[in-house]
Amino acid sequence: MGLKKYRPLTPSLRYKITTDFKEITASTPEKSLIVKTNYSSGGRNNSGKMTMRYIGGGHKKALRLIDFKREKDGIEGTVKTIEYDPNRSARIALVFYKDGEKRYIIAPAGLKVDQKVISGKGAAPEVGNTLFLSEIPLGTIIHNIELRPGQGAVMARSAGSYAQLSAREGKYAVLRMPSGEVRMVLITCKATIGAVSNGDHNLQVHGKAGRKRWLGVRPRTRAVVMNPVDHPMGGGEGRASGGHPRSRKGIPAKGYKTRYKAKASNKHIIERRKK
Repeated sequence: MGLKKYRPLTPSLRYKITTDFKEITASTPEKSLIVKTNYSSGGRNNSGKMTMRYIGGGHKKALRLIDFKREKDGIEGTVKTIEYDPNRSARIALVFYKDGEKRYIIAPAGLKVDQKVISGKGAAPEVGNTLFLSEIPLGTIIHNIELRPGQGAVMARSAGSYAQLSAREGKYAVLRMPSGEVRMVLITCKATIGAVSNGDHNLQVHGKAGRKRWLGVRPRTRAVVMNPVDHPMGGGEGRASGGHPRSRKGIPAKGYKTRYKAKASNKHIIERRKK
């Protein structure tokens, strides 16, 4: 896995940087694991009103069904392909299980075709295997972490992200999250060994506006060029800036804390994320 730079044959290619896709082994998804959805809403709700700005267009895509729960405990699976998923930044892996079932999983970095993966109690702490936090060795790099037992993975799922198991205290495991936050999670929750694949994703350069349109992102209007009626930071003569950074609804940005002080999960957070 690496980056690909282009010769500047056109202005849009001059700064374009993409991943080389060398880890991809199949270009056609498994038909039984994709569903057609009305995926592109254009930012409109059920009454047609625009509730999210700067969304629309984008290439047609099918939704891949990803196994985030990894509840097939004790049944060994074989990785058949590593594939591209248009719905996420990470790569996905197609796994054939011994009982004949096929499932997609988030592919960790270093996962190879024909490699064996397994989940559940007693599994070896190897890349791609899913274990309970009570069985993972301290200091291990993990991803796809459950927040509640049986819920399915909700943390450390995007390209290149990972957490580290720091300690265990009673019924809780202490994790250092991708944001730098240190928090406690029940040891009965599952996590997968390794870091998520496609770690170079954040180094890509689109090179032209059209490539963002393919992804369903419309042009974004800066707040300081709006009128006062449209945004608190709008207005002013010439290029006068709009004052303190804040949202469209007037909530301050850059340091203003919006988290509810009495939130129940506060007791599980040992150290807040870095600013």
